[in-house]
Amino acid sequence: MGWLNRIFGKEEEEKAKKAPKGVPIYESKQSSKPTPSAVPSSAPSEDNIPPERLGIDGKYDQSGLAKRVVLAFDKDPNTDDIETIWVAQTGTTVVLKGKAPSQGDLDKLVSIAKGVYGCGDVDTQQVEIA
Repeated sequence: MGWLNRIFGKEEEEKAKKAPKGVPIYESKQSSKPTPSAVPSSAPSEDNIPPERLGIDGKYDQSGLAKRVVLAFDKDPNTDDIETIWVAQTGTTVVLKGKAPSQGDLDKLVSIAKGVYGCGDVDTQQVEIA
């Protein structure tokens, strides 16, 4: 079981598989907005959906940022599902909770999360190092 399935359920995992190509997950290196080619024409315009509410399927989602962070964790070949870590969001802040096996594992998760489109900050105050 991967991050997305464990935290948000099978339905979200299926949504991710069917998501249109080009829904931005990662920040563009040049700006805080995705490049026009990164957003499919069928996706809502950035003016309509705040980046932190953009779901993995390109539609409005209250937990869009958290889901895209979890999807980024799943897509990273060097990040295993850490079953004792949970992901939430408060606005543009990604909130990590639970127990991390090591500081190195936590640092990797923070680095990935910070690279996700719409992430303004990562809060790790609720993470304990095992």
